[in-house]
Amino acid sequence: MAGLAVAAVAALTGCDPGGLSTAGAAFTTDQTVTAELERRKADVRWLDCTGSYGGGSSPTASEDTVVRVDCGGRTGDGEDIRVTARVTRAVSGACVRGLVIAEIGGRERLRVNGLGDCDATPSPAAPPGAGRPPAPTVTVTVTRTVYCEQRPNCWPEGK
Repeated sequence: MAGLAVAAVAALTGCDPGGLSTAGAAFTTDQTVTAELERRKADVRWLDCTGSYGGGSSPTASEDTVVRVDCGGRTGDGEDIRVTARVTRAVSGACVRGLVIAEIGGRERLRVNGLGDCDATPSPAAPPGAGRPPAPTVTVTVTRTVYCEQRPNCWPEGK
């Protein structure tokens, strides 16, 4: 199930030539910040990131895309982790560009203008068919009426 969740996020997180998605920026920030904090000997128990466009709506093609990413989490010894980022580029799970600041227990532990290798192949790879709209599905509903022959007074009206 976790593999499907990662694959689903991967479909949203590639470096989209038409712009930067909020889901992609949040996922990649989570991945790269976690890896960097652990490289710096911080025991990251969990980190949860969300992304939004600065103005609240999607940017137009003529605007520079900036995604604001906010993360909260916890270390293995119970300290709070807070990450804020202004992401200008992301390659799924491999790199994030823009100002990234991470604090653990209220102390700044990371301030960088980018993390990871933006020349890397996006990872994890999107599943076949990613980017295409889902195919329609068929739903069949079967209604069955059951009569109560032994108890004609059962609700409603003997049925």
